[in-house]
Amino acid sequence: MAHVRRSAAIAAGLIFLLAASVAAADERRIATLAPEGSLWMKQLRKGASKVKDATDGRVETMYYAGGVQGDEKDVVRKMGLGHLDGAALTSIGLGMIEPSIRVLQLPGFYNNVDEVDYVRKKMWPYFEKKFRKKGYELLAPGDVGWIYLFSTTRIDSKKKFERTKIWMWDGDPMSKKLFDELGLRGVSLGVPEVLPALNTGKVEAVFGSPLAAVSLQWHNKIKYMSSVPVGYGIGGMVMRTEVWNKASKQDKKAQRKIGRKLMKKTISLVRKDNRRALKAMKRYGVRVVTTPPELEKELTAQSEKLWEQWVGDLYSQKELDMVLEYRKEFRDKNAEWR
Repeated sequence: MAHVRRSAAIAAGLIFLLAASVAAADERRIATLAPEGSLWMKQLRKGASKVKDATDGRVETMYYAGGVQGDEKDVVRKMGLGHLDGAALTSIGLGMIEPSIRVLQLPGFYNNVDEVDYVRKKMWPYFEKKFRKKGYELLAPGDVGWIYLFSTTRIDSKKKFERTKIWMWDGDPMSKKLFDELGLRGVSLGVPEVLPALNTGKVEAVFGSPLAAVSLQWHNKIKYMSSVPVGYGIGGMVMRTEVWNKASKQDKKAQRKIGRKLMKKTISLVRKDNRRALKAMKRYGVRVVTTPPELEKELTAQSEKLWEQWVGDLYSQKELDMVLEYRKEFRDKNAEWR
């Protein structure tokens, strides 16, 4: 009998260990274009470690960094097939899941980051519901930063702007419409293809934030940048709802708390590092080209016209009215920003 009891105890122990190992194997497969070693990846890995500790190892995260799972359209497709559980995406990737979120990144829409934060905070719960209907949890928001035009050749006139071969993000309807309206020579490529294209001269200019340009190694080929940003880049973390719901209520709460706190810190760091990256680029020879007033005026006019043209294609009139109203609300409260 003693032998039987010992055997039963050993069997029970093995079952417990097996169950524990299965629970610990709740590993989320998350992809991102952010390169290994970049600020974004450092923060994401820090968050993964905190979540693992807070859930006693029940929730682990495996990150695929640097575009190893492909461009964002590839990542979104793989999530749809169940091959990936989530992703840290730019607004372009988010828009491939729910196009209307692109209303948060209209060209020429914001004057400062305070407006960005105010409008996004107001709109985020609305988009959380829209993403959930698509089978995704829209988790913490993220930042890319102010978007500039970086180029290998000097662009100081409208004519040169139109003649330059400019990278256009493959699969992005907003960029395509913008390029068509401005009569630009867009070269459609995924992000991993941009650096080789800069090396060969297939593209002569790219849109991006200073930090992104440095992280993706574009800065080694860039000689000039526009003096005026064309917009502000945002992003966010998404996860398939099916995967998210596997976690207990307690573990979900821990993940949300850690994620929001970490992303708030990350946004602050991204803004600081964008300023540092911009200074470093200038120090190493990147020259700022003053955007001609007539070109700046035309870009502003065309951008505002496009806000209306995207209604029905990317977002609704209601959604455009919402962001316009929240921006007005902020400006009315903070008249000094006007």
